[in-house]
Amino acid sequence: MVELYEGIRLFFYREIANTGRLPSVADAADTLGVPEEWVWDGLDNLAADRHLVIDANGTIVLAFPFATRSFGFSVMGERTLWWGSCAIDSFSIPHIVDKEPWAVVATTCPACGAAHSWLVDRTGPPAGDQVVHFLVPMAKLWDDVIFTCENQRIFCSDRCLDDWLARTGHELGATTDIATLWRLAEHWYDGRLDTPYRRRDPVLATKYFAAKGLSGEFWGL
Repeated sequence: MVELYEGIRLFFYREIANTGRLPSVADAADTLGVPEEWVWDGLDNLAADRHLVIDANGTIVLAFPFATRSFGFSVMGERTLWWGSCAIDSFSIPHIVDKEPWAVVATTCPACGAAHSWLVDRTGPPAGDQVVHFLVPMAKLWDDVIFTCENQRIFCSDRCLDDWLARTGHELGATTDIATLWRLAEHWYDGRLDTPYRRRDPVLATKYFAAKGLSGEFWGL
């Protein structure tokens, strides 16, 4: 069954990566040659292992770094258009989808609504003086992963971030610049579209953050 679940994971991930669209359970069952109930069971197991997030209607909402609805970021390649799960994930997509050498990541400032976009490729960080804000500490990321993703956003400036914090009542989380965001995204999902894939355990994830210059209590898992 482990092999089947990995096949199901790979099918959904590669379909979303290739088309930007969520395939159906029937498509997965037909392609893999298994009953649909086996696919549903596999999706439940993948969600339990934190590869996917499934809503109350049984729909895949997040297949990191991809989303199936807006979380504030669009990612437009030369041939494919995706939703990005959050700031890190949106910048990660061009790094893992080999057929797309670049993508335009677009969003709006949560404070003032100003539009921002970056041409993200694998050669180096794009220019930009915006402020990336992580509201939820990494150790609490999965307490409510939808909330976490919805609140990992990019602001025009510190002033916009301060205005948003004052309006929402949230406390300041952690901030980075665009160059650090690109470096953080560069290898975060290495191997995601290959098999076998293993998520980083908390120790390795914390070491990865530290290697990108992000350490301290907020980044500890």
